[in-house]
Amino acid sequence: MNVEILHSGFDGLKFTVTTDIPSELRAVLAAAKADAVRTNADTVIERGGIAFAVRRSGGMAFSVHTGEYGAEWYFLDPENRPANNPGVTVDFRAFLLATGGLKGAEAHFRECMAALAIPYVETQLRVSRVDFAIDILAPWFEPDREALVVPPGTGIAEYTGADETVTRSTGARVTGLRVGAVNARQLAIYDKRAEVLATGKTGWQVIWNHSRTEAGLPDLAFDDRNQSQVWRFELRLGSKQLRNRWEMRSWADLDALIGDAFAEFCQKLRYCIVSADSNRARWPTHELWRAVTEVVSRDMRDMRSGVVPEDVKTANRAEHMRMLDGMALGLLVSRAAAEGVAGDEVEAFLARHVQTLKDRSREHPVPVDERLAKAAARYRFR
Repeated sequence: MNVEILHSGFDGLKFTVTTDIPSELRAVLAAAKADAVRTNADTVIERGGIAFAVRRSGGMAFSVHTGEYGAEWYFLDPENRPANNPGVTVDFRAFLLATGGLKGAEAHFRECMAALAIPYVETQLRVSRVDFAIDILAPWFEPDREALVVPPGTGIAEYTGADETVTRSTGARVTGLRVGAVNARQLAIYDKRAEVLATGKTGWQVIWNHSRTEAGLPDLAFDDRNQSQVWRFELRLGSKQLRNRWEMRSWADLDALIGDAFAEFCQKLRYCIVSADSNRARWPTHELWRAVTEVVSRDMRDMRSGVVPEDVKTANRAEHMRMLDGMALGLLVSRAAAEGVAGDEVEAFLARHVQTLKDRSREHPVPVDERLAKAAARYRFR
């Protein structure tokens, strides 16, 4: 049997930012949302040369998007933001990721945040979802839930339609499997051709045919399922994996560690050839899963450190420094507020206040070397 990879790449990415939108932007978004409610259509505003479409929906917040090759933006109203909720959530579109990858997504994020003049620092970023997809041309394949070898207690759902409706029927043709939890580690195997035809997202046909053209092969005959059946293997990582196990927060963390996280994914979950052997761990790996594993290894070879951060001293130290940076920043923001510093003057205040802290350190009755030694003795990173 032949395995032809038509596409591989990141398919989903979500970040949150613990910050508030400026009051001026809030007023603009509120007016645009009111206009969207009145006209029952998105209202487009332009900021920094970028078009932002403001929806009528969003409840007490603002729902904004930058098109199919952009992202979905969700801004909480700073005047009504619940405590401890991030003020900004950004969910990148699949076509942006398919054509620009993580670098394209990061560039779009930074351009939009700058255009909207939303203040933030790297320590305020949190990555909460990453999806990686591999599209395989395999008309002979049909998912079999028995072939999934997963950790004990992992849930598996089987569905028979493009809308992913879970069913217990055994008579219909199986069009997909879903295993695991979306907030942790989840694998979805589904009929991507059927989804594309049902939703009219013909951009995927262009992507697949481009791959075949590069390989010197003819375009897919989409009217013939036996010649154009594309199965998507989608590997999804949620916040429990990204933040708790791999300690990923920022763009730099993502670039350094996401390859390790997905490599482990391919070891923890496997799609196998069903065997009579009662020990499922010995079942031979299916050729499609071998192809998936090889693609993950190839595409993310530069996004690996070879270590699990929670298991090493340096990772624990980095996390502690992040925490201290957050505490220090919070104290300095509170200090600026006590002085009556305006939002657009905070950076100047921070730079100015460094000298004040230096003076206080020199005036301290205990020498700085002694204070450092005492602080270092409290931390043992294992």
